[in-house]
Amino acid sequence: MTQHTLPIVLSLLTAGAGAPSADLQPFRPPAVPLVTLDPYTSVWSPADALYDAWPAHWTGAVKAMTGILRVDGVAYRFMGATNECSATATQSGVSVRPTQTEYAFQAGGVELRVTFTTPMLPDDLALLSSPVTFLDFEARAADGGSHEVQLYFDATAEWVVNKAEQEVAWERAAGPQGVALFRFGSKDQPILEKDGDRICIDWGYFYVALPEAGGAAGVVAGADDARKTFCAGGAIPAKDDTRQPRPAKDDWPVIACAFPLGSVGATPVQRQLTLAYDDVYSIEYMHQRLRPWWFAHYGRFNAMLDACLGARADIAARCRALDDELTADARRAGGEQYARLAALGYRHTFASGKIVQGPDGTPWFFHKECASNGCTGTVDVSYPASPFFALLCPALLKGMMEPVFDFAASGDWKWDFAPHDVGRYPKANGQVYRTESIEGQMPVEECGNMILMAAAAARAEGSAAFAAKHWELLTQWADYLKEKGLDPENQLCTDDFAGHLAHNANLSLKAINALGAYAMLCDMLDKKDDATAYAAAAREMAQQWQAMAAAGDHYRLTFDRPDTWSMKYNLVWDKILGLGLFPDTVADTEVAYYLTIQNRFGLPLDCRKDYTKSDWLVWSATLASSQSDFEALIAPLYRFCNETPDRVPFTDWYDTKTAEHIHFRARPVIGGIYIKLLEDGATWRKWAERGAR
Repeated sequence: MTQHTLPIVLSLLTAGAGAPSADLQPFRPPAVPLVTLDPYTSVWSPADALYDAWPAHWTGAVKAMTGILRVDGVAYRFMGATNECSATATQSGVSVRPTQTEYAFQAGGVELRVTFTTPMLPDDLALLSSPVTFLDFEARAADGGSHEVQLYFDATAEWVVNKAEQEVAWERAAGPQGVALFRFGSKDQPILEKDGDRICIDWGYFYVALPEAGGAAGVVAGADDARKTFCAGGAIPAKDDTRQPRPAKDDWPVIACAFPLGSVGATPVQRQLTLAYDDVYSIEYMHQRLRPWWFAHYGRFNAMLDACLGARADIAARCRALDDELTADARRAGGEQYARLAALGYRHTFASGKIVQGPDGTPWFFHKECASNGCTGTVDVSYPASPFFALLCPALLKGMMEPVFDFAASGDWKWDFAPHDVGRYPKANGQVYRTESIEGQMPVEECGNMILMAAAAARAEGSAAFAAKHWELLTQWADYLKEKGLDPENQLCTDDFAGHLAHNANLSLKAINALGAYAMLCDMLDKKDDATAYAAAAREMAQQWQAMAAAGDHYRLTFDRPDTWSMKYNLVWDKILGLGLFPDTVADTEVAYYLTIQNRFGLPLDCRKDYTKSDWLVWSATLASSQSDFEALIAPLYRFCNETPDRVPFTDWYDTKTAEHIHFRARPVIGGIYIKLLEDGATWRKWAERGAR
């Protein structure tokens, strides 16, 4: 790390071209990403300062880490809510970039910087899927003097259990030369035994890799003993605790690390460690256990870890370069507030799922419908997340869709429309909704979603080969929309929070744009007659829609309710894919109306309630033809993130008057905020060509 100042504003995020004005207010994320690898290893700081609360899983379950800086004999707590220290450091800044979170602290005349880097580089699937987070510490005297400094870190066995009552065990594992490797694991190792929503992993192994250079030492000990010993003398207990297995809450065993930094002056002193999680098997698909994708590349956990540690400096440099470039592009596309939201959503979105080696040998991406019902492969969750993957990693956009195509083509699926999901995470053994009844299905919704995602993948890759592979199903679903999509029946859709709707105008837009997208795919595959026929059908439906939905200065929620309104976010694909189905006046009319009805914290989803969806809000804002209108619609969402009282990972469902989150958190749909970056074809091509395909 290089020396630089870090005010409380996101100074690292705002580096580079087009930096914001100096009077822009600081950004306070609802929760700050720390170790975000997948839905099970997803740990955040739910507070303004890193020492104000214990780090926690997205469910709220504590996954404790403690950081202590000892300066001239005085122990200062800088991470975690432990009470063993005599003093607390002062947090002077926090920066959230796409792949990195950096904190700055002041304690006893010493400045400490702590950086969490999760190497989520979309052009390198082996690295992207590697379950590691680097921690870097840098200390220097900030007062012109020199100080005797020791540094302490620990992590508890809570990381490997769902409930603290479960028994854990530990050992020193064989690591690379010069690295001490410690690991925790649950005693019972119930691999892939439970599925559900608000649960934490209780199988596999949590690792701490500690370079031994410079006198660094590690030990497994009770939390109270380890922390008090360090605070008193700057060292840790000499021997590992041998009382195992035991419950994680029994004297709270920790992997504790101590670094003697010596006399620290103006020249920075650096130390590092690495956290990793080996889940052994990640997903069960149709009763077959699937390995994480990194396993296909490295073959075993130690080989993966060795490769990451050996290339650590290069990986960190690549992460910084990605952060700078992506942030600059987001800033140009949507302004500084948008760039900050995009940075906050980056690790969030990748960590909402798991990259595995699919049965066909290609990378499949199983996301989790967090804080809902825990489904996996949920099509109306993949759809809002799709802009992120279409931009950055087309391979994973296809990897989200592949299990759905596979399931829909199986004998277990009997309907002529697309399924809603493929199971409940981590068991993708078939749809959890009742497949024998249409009541729990989303026929128009999911058919439109699958076609539009296939079109986005084709546009990202400049090829419709993936669509051709699944052409029979896509054609079947396009025909379903041609017959049923213009005026949908009373059926479940993704926005039914306030109840089912018949004649849903926004759902109709999805069907129309999906037909136009199917025509685009036909054209790309040189099926010219079909392209002409489906495009004509989509254009005719678009003309009918305008008459059916018209309500003067806006368009209706449903065709049969004149005094209603809603977000028309599905219209955005006409713009993104260049389908040419609707005149610009439709989007312009809607945006002008949105600007008159939005609340302090955002535009409501529709006229029935005050809540909104973060993803759909950004899609609706992307309809704007001017940068100023886009930013005016984004500003309340940014204000929500900055002011919400609920300290949970970026929610996509919240109240636009109170800023209170409504149930959802840490869901993959936050990737939808990246749709603005698809608007510029050159930007989209640049990232998609670079990303894994």
